[in-house]
Amino acid sequence: MSSDKTDLKPQFTRGAVDILSRKTVYDGFFKMHKLRLRHRLYRGGWGGEMERELFVRGHAVGVLLFDPEHQLVALIEQFRIGALEREAGPWCLEVVAGMVEEGESLEDVARRELQEEAGLEVQELHFIRSYLPSPGGTCERMHLFCACADLRGIEGHFGLAEEHEDIRLRVFPLETVLEAVNSADDAIDNAASIISLQWLQLNRSRLETGATRG
Repeated sequence: MSSDKTDLKPQFTRGAVDILSRKTVYDGFFKMHKLRLRHRLYRGGWGGEMERELFVRGHAVGVLLFDPEHQLVALIEQFRIGALEREAGPWCLEVVAGMVEEGESLEDVARRELQEEAGLEVQELHFIRSYLPSPGGTCERMHLFCACADLRGIEGHFGLAEEHEDIRLRVFPLETVLEAVNSADDAIDNAASIISLQWLQLNRSRLETGATRG
């Protein structure tokens, strides 16, 4: 049977996976589950049983800060263990971000993290998109927003000491940041920041118009 090239939906859904067992093999700062499962095959029937480890993370929220009037972007800089062997070092430029806690809406998380990591309160949040950062090994889903604010003179140091956060908030000209994203430079090399900035590049005129009207 030929596939319809205009249909982006996968052939199978969640019902085509049979979870035979699941157990927690690590429960620390993060969690790790080991699953024994099988799933249906494109050629028909079921595949054999397999084991897979799953890095268990919930939903996360990222917020890009943009100043449409003064053409500025704010990013946070902080230590990241996953970037320990990165050529430029493990201090990374990123959008403001945090994990969703039970009972919180995505917007609540965005505003909480903006206060904790940038000392800002914003009213309007522009939804960018949500995506799976690495579905081959983790269940995390990232939800991205853009918040507009006056970013002049807001640079400083933020974060919760009890969570070992040491965050530097930095402000850059918009064009400098976009040039870095569109080059081979690894100054900004994490998915959430790149996706957010590419979205901004496509939607900046709409945000600028809104700021002028406001």
